[in-house]
Amino acid sequence: MTSSPPLVPPPRLLMGPGPITAHPRVLQAMSQQLVGQFDPAMTGWMNDTMDLYRRVFRTANEQTFLVDGTSRAGIEAALVSLLEPGDRLLVPVFGRFGHLLREIGERCGAEVHTIERPWGEVFDVEEITSAVARVRPKVLALVQGDTSTTMNQPLAGLAEALAGDDVIVYCDATASLGGNELATDAWGLDVVTAGLQKCLGGPSGSAPITVSPRAVELVQGRRHVEAGIREDRDTARGTRIASNYLDLAMLIDYWGPRRLNHHTEATTMLYGARECARVLLDEGLDESVERHRLHGAAMLAGVQGLGLSVFGDQAHKMHNVVAVEIPDGVDGDAVRAGMLTDYGIEIGTSFGPLHGRVWRIGTMGWNARRDAVLTTLATLEQVLREAGAAVTAGGGTGAAREVYAG
Repeated sequence: MTSSPPLVPPPRLLMGPGPITAHPRVLQAMSQQLVGQFDPAMTGWMNDTMDLYRRVFRTANEQTFLVDGTSRAGIEAALVSLLEPGDRLLVPVFGRFGHLLREIGERCGAEVHTIERPWGEVFDVEEITSAVARVRPKVLALVQGDTSTTMNQPLAGLAEALAGDDVIVYCDATASLGGNELATDAWGLDVVTAGLQKCLGGPSGSAPITVSPRAVELVQGRRHVEAGIREDRDTARGTRIASNYLDLAMLIDYWGPRRLNHHTEATTMLYGARECARVLLDEGLDESVERHRLHGAAMLAGVQGLGLSVFGDQAHKMHNVVAVEIPDGVDGDAVRAGMLTDYGIEIGTSFGPLHGRVWRIGTMGWNARRDAVLTTLATLEQVLREAGAAVTAGGGTGAAREVYAG
């Protein structure tokens, strides 16, 4: 007799800021049998995955692949590979994840400069370009969609405004890719990373990344190979990249035609990441963004229809998550617990200055659909009534239905 019961996850509708309920096609793909990492079938799937994510990122970058690990592994791979001790890094901070970029930069030994906006606001392009002109950073690191505040930083036009500035632009698109417009090449982004657990509709554990040719040149200029293993060790130059596992130069050789062994590929996660891209591209990039916009608009109208206030500059809100102000006198954690325990629906809280002040409700990936929105709104209304809050009867689902009616 086994010492513990089999793993049977409780039924959940994950309507928070991520992770979300995985798409059934992704779960099916991840149930397939393993093959060896150098099996021709596997190397073929790796090539296919690279091509799929070039389309997802809207890029021609040859170096577009997966970093095995959560979205944070992709972020760290980008920054530890781009930054050497003493390099200047500029981070516009408008939420928790800007602070994360700053911390990682500091760990790399970079000279980190920040500009900040209050949570709930975003930067004008002019503010960013002025800071670049003043700081003269090697790397500009931005978050596109910061789920801690639900804000979506405008990036279009940034490349044109930075013309003539020799700066590498890195973008963390973990929470935005697939549900909000992102155009890597057209927007002049050098490195972009993401995760599966938001609008891409998969589980956490794989981080798609794309790297421009000039960023590749920078990273390979720091090449420091494993002594006695890689034949190009005598050409090593620059400062050693602090991480072996997250060394983009090594990962480029691992995914590229040389197939130099670096680590054992996370096969099941590759299956899932590949299927996330296939699902998205089958729907169409523009169609997916519009679906997230529609259901996000319905959720926004619904919470307002209940008489609740929303946080932040709504002109720059992400399509896929809304921050709802917790009404006075209501125990926010108790409401979240009631939705989860009694109805199997999860919504999120937030961090820092917004902890205990807002709920974050997501409509992303597989859950960006009408029935999930209406069920969540009906449940929120019931639990708020039980908590003694004054809400408009039927106001949430009614307002959402008006959005769907057009």
